[in-house]
Amino acid sequence: MEVKKVVLVLAFLGFLYLDGLPLCTASVVHNYTYILKETNFTRLCSTKSMLTVNGQFPGPLLRVQKGDTVFVTVQNNGKYGVTIHWHGVKQPRNPWSDGPENITQCPIKPGKKFTYEVVFSDEEGTLWWHAHSDWSRATVHGAIVISPKNGTSYPFPKPYAEEVLILAEWFKGDVKEIIDEATATGADPEVSDAYTLNGQPGYPNNCSIATTYRLPVIQGKTYLLRLIHAGMNEEMFFAIAHHKLTVVAQDASYLKPINTSYVMISPGQTMDILVTANQSPSHYYIAARPFFDSNAPYDNSTTTAILQYVGNYTPPSSPSFPTLPNITSKSAADNFTTRLRALASKDHPISVPTGVDERIFITVSVNQLTCDKTVCGGPNNSILAASLNNISFSTPKIDILQAYYRNLSNVYESNFPNRPPYLFNFTGDSNDDLLLPSTGTKVMGTLTKPLPPRLITWLIHQKSIPLEFLRVDGLLLDLLLIIPEYGICIVIWKGMQAGV
Repeated sequence: MEVKKVVLVLAFLGFLYLDGLPLCTASVVHNYTYILKETNFTRLCSTKSMLTVNGQFPGPLLRVQKGDTVFVTVQNNGKYGVTIHWHGVKQPRNPWSDGPENITQCPIKPGKKFTYEVVFSDEEGTLWWHAHSDWSRATVHGAIVISPKNGTSYPFPKPYAEEVLILAEWFKGDVKEIIDEATATGADPEVSDAYTLNGQPGYPNNCSIATTYRLPVIQGKTYLLRLIHAGMNEEMFFAIAHHKLTVVAQDASYLKPINTSYVMISPGQTMDILVTANQSPSHYYIAARPFFDSNAPYDNSTTTAILQYVGNYTPPSSPSFPTLPNITSKSAADNFTTRLRALASKDHPISVPTGVDERIFITVSVNQLTCDKTVCGGPNNSILAASLNNISFSTPKIDILQAYYRNLSNVYESNFPNRPPYLFNFTGDSNDDLLLPSTGTKVMGTLTKPLPPRLITWLIHQKSIPLEFLRVDGLLLDLLLIIPEYGICIVIWKGMQAGV
């Protein structure tokens, strides 16, 4: 069906302010363009071409204030289809722009483009964006910084400055070829050749000392480090030599402050960390290495950056190195994670549901599928596969959200179980009978239809338009704001059907 757009403009007596469409609201609309393209990078003594956004690794920083909206147009000039996911952004009633491939959209094909509408609501702190197609996120990712609204502040003293630190993994090979090979054979994928901090492996990796990332600091000042783990697999221990860390937020949610000498951060997580430069002016290593307690192959290397004091002094021949927990230390991992507590206050409240309608118990595991070839690369000639509640996901040919709206059959089933099929000691017991999962494309519960993509931007003068006018799919929409009487507003309506 042809999409027709109707624009309705209502103006009332008052002051009209137009700048990036912040119409009648304190929140701001931002517009960005991301160009996906192959770019050459040299690390670990060799050069390779890899998929990037705007030729950067890590990708560009997306900076907003709480409550803002961002439109990001992604032009895919790469060699294969990709989507972008806005990790941790809640996107209320806006799943069309969430980004998981084959869930909310099909991949953006080479030569095509797609515009995401990223709606920030109550998030405040650090999140990140990344590709959500196979392993393309290894090279296509970047930070999201969400500052407090004007007139509000952090629940801690404002730092002198802030810095984004992104942990990632470096593969000498092509990451798409690596995961394609693993998928074809059913074996473990090749492990990374190094970890990186802000794109650089650092000491002690080959050909990396001169390009080690450096963070300049002024003695006596406090800095907010926005740490993001964009790696593929391993949890990481992170520390700074001779400097204490105070963790104040995780995944854009404030925490009760944790004073510690190290943190343990998982792939996909973010942490906001306060560090005071209270040592003698010198150079101090920032270091990270994995925490790993499995018998699967993994990268056991270390990545570093340098905390470098500003001033006139003789730099050390070898900067101090932090004390990191042993790679296999479960007690060190537990000692940190068990201290995480949410911060709830008048200025930063937390809404916790008081009633439970349905209890859902989900287990995550790595299983084995039966090999349908002569030789497969998994244990006992099997295929390695992840599962939720012992169901391994089968990728549909069309995205699930589109299938739902078009009422298409044979795309997914609405019977994902609310508990695993077998209950046992999930902390360590194993049994060969539990290794073979089923496969399927399943969803849970009854879906509530959100608005069609980019249907409406509501900026409504409450006394000027009947509320019945705001009903979509029989639901009364919440207003984004209430304009004072005799105020002004511009309403933009983009109808998706003729006659709207």
